[in-house]
Order: sequence, then C-alpha cells, then structure tokens
Amino acid sequence: MVRLLGILTMLLASIAGMARAAADPVEDFYKGKQIRFISGYPAGTDYDFWARLFARHWGRFIPGRPTFLVEFMPGAGQVIAANYLYNMSDRQGATILMFERSLPWYALLGEANIKFDPSKFNWIGSGEQTNRVCAAMDGAPVQTAGDLFDRELIVGGAGAGSGFSNTPMLLSKLLGMKFRLIEGYSGADAAMLAMEKGEIQGLCNSLSGFRAVRPGWIEQGRLKVLFSMLHDPEPDLKAPTIYEFTTNGEQREIIDLYMTSLEFGRPIVAPPGVPPERVEALRRSFDAMLADPEFRADAAKLNFRLTLRKGEDLQEIARRLMATPKATVERVLSLTK
Repeated sequence: MVRLLGILTMLLASIAGMARAAADPVEDFYKGKQIRFISGYPAGTDYDFWARLFARHWGRFIPGRPTFLVEFMPGAGQVIAANYLYNMSDRQGATILMFERSLPWYALLGEANIKFDPSKFNWIGSGEQTNRVCAAMDGAPVQTAGDLFDRELIVGGAGAGSGFSNTPMLLSKLLGMKFRLIEGYSGADAAMLAMEKGEIQGLCNSLSGFRAVRPGWIEQGRLKVLFSMLHDPEPDLKAPTIYEFTTNGEQREIIDLYMTSLEFGRPIVAPPGVPPERVEALRRSFDAMLADPEFRADAAKLNFRLTLRKGEDLQEIARRLMATPKATVERVLSLTK
C-alpha cells in the first residue's frame, strides 16, 4: 500500500511537471499585464483615434488577455517618442509605439535628433495604408496643382519627421512648387483648425487623416485636393498624381524613395530586444484583431478603412530602406536641407 501511494505521488508529480512545461510562457508573461501603448501625437488627433480603437480590442487576441493603456508622448514630429522607445523603454514586450510613417525616411537622411535605426525596431503591423495628398481650403489662392507653380500656398507643418513638413519641403525644392511652410502644429486637428481660422491655407496629410479629422470636407468641396502622391490616381478623387508634374527620371526616383514611407501605413513597433516569441504573439494577435468582425464594425463607425500590413513585411521594407545607396541619400539631402 505504501509502495502504491509512492507510485501515485510520483505519477502526480510527473503530471504536474508536464503541465508546467506545457504552460504557455507568452500567456504567463502577459496575464495580468498592462501594455503601454504610446502614441507620438497628442490626444484628439487621428493617431489618438486609431490608438484607442486598437486598445479597446487588441487584448482579446493576445495570450493572457492583457489590458492596454494609451499614453501620449508628442513632440518633435514624434521623434521624442521613437527615441524613447528605442533607447529607454523596457524590452520585455509590454511597451509599444504607433508613430509617423515618415520617421524612417528622416532616419535614413541622418537627421541629428533621431537616435534610432528603423530596421532594428520589431515591426508589429499596420491597420491602414493610405495615400498622401496636399490640399487647400476652398477659396485659397491655390485651387489646383498647376497653380502651385505660379502662386504660393501657406501650409502647416509639425516638425522634422512629420509628413506635414517634409512633403511640401521636398516638392518645393524638387519640382519648384511654391509652398510656404509654417511649423508648430501638433497634428492634423490643430492644423485643420488653423485652416478654418485663416492662419494657413492648406496641408499635406494622409487622405485618411483628412477624412478622420474633418469628415465630409473633401466630398463637400470645402477642401480641394490638389494632387496625390502615389502613381495611380485615387479612384474617388478628381485629382492628378504628383508624377504628372515630374519631368525626368531622377525626380520620379526620388519621389519613389520618399513614398516608401506610405508602405508603412500607420505602423506599430516594439523596441529592439523583445523576446522573439512575444514579438510573434503581438504580430499574430494584431492580424487576428484586424480580421475580427467586432473590431471591423467599431472601425467602420469611425470611417476607418482597414488594410492589414503584416509586421514581417514592414520589417523588410525598413531593412531595404536603410540599405539605400549613400549617393542617393546625399542627393535627397541636398533637396531637403
């Protein structure tokens, strides 16, 4: 009898050991955790709306079902937030960041205040891929793209690293379009408010950003889209693409390189050094969330158009971007300084 009890004890201990071995280490890590979800733009911007949408749903798809806390870290065109994540945040997988898609471009150019290598982030995914457009208020001196070669358009900027600033800067020097850039706007909402007040006349922004911050303005004609930045025209816009105003192959090549940023969509990254199994869990849970009917219905209420960009694909785009030949980078620098 004693011997039988001993065997049973050993068997139960063995089963318990197997159960512990079979436990999910990712689930164990995230159970009871709160994930810091940092946004480089302030509250009230389209990035805020996207971050809160993700925070409401994402935890359901991560093993351990962690909660999310959206945290705002604006400043310097989101460079402050990206520098923080890369150099100072924890590397356990409980801190992530959604940032401006143009930041890798500025890292490639070697901007002095950027202290990160985009190819070394762990890219989690993006829920959107949008076109970038430049637009003017109805009644502004510029109402078509062609007008920009004859008349000046005053546009808002948000500092180095933001698409608001680098798009008009590049096109002014590369194509001769007459943009005058006024810096200091924290995001699309602040810039659009300045347009309503007459402080500025236009803005270069993502198409989805315009539609999120001021729904219906484009369709109602209050905002005139001058041109879009991709090769193919947007099907629901009566606007040319920027490529219709290029005159040589070098101009097209430089715009192609610059527009690599659009391929990042609205990216979410984790810092370097996060354990691979947690990066994988964040990526696959993000993919699952984007396919979830409840999530998609919530996104539809915000007029968000969903386009899944997988983390692995974004990782490769970042790698290729940072491998751009030095001569090409120097040519672009000569146009943006």
